[in-house]
Amino acid sequence: MSTIICGMGNRNVVGIRVRKTRMATEPRITQKELMARLQVLGMMIDQSGLSKIENGQRPVTDKEVVALAKALKVSPMSLLQEAEDLEKPEADKDEIP
Repeated sequence: MSTIICGMGNRNVVGIRVRKTRMATEPRITQKELMARLQVLGMMIDQSGLSKIENGQRPVTDKEVVALAKALKVSPMSLLQEAEDLEKPEADKDEIP
């Protein structure tokens, strides 16, 4: 069961995945390049906003998730997996708590 936490913690679950996906591409996609890709898709997010998304300091709308996924050439679902899943080894992901 998932817990929804409202408060001063992370305001999104996609930020860390956006950063990791952006940094894992070859060649790396800069924030500036990602902003340009988003602009082509009609989504205006400035560098400050993108940085806040990646740091979990800014909420992300469903439309922004879709645009970020398209700009990064990944599925929206890949960005929506909980951040803690990034730290678990693959073998642990299949275990039922």
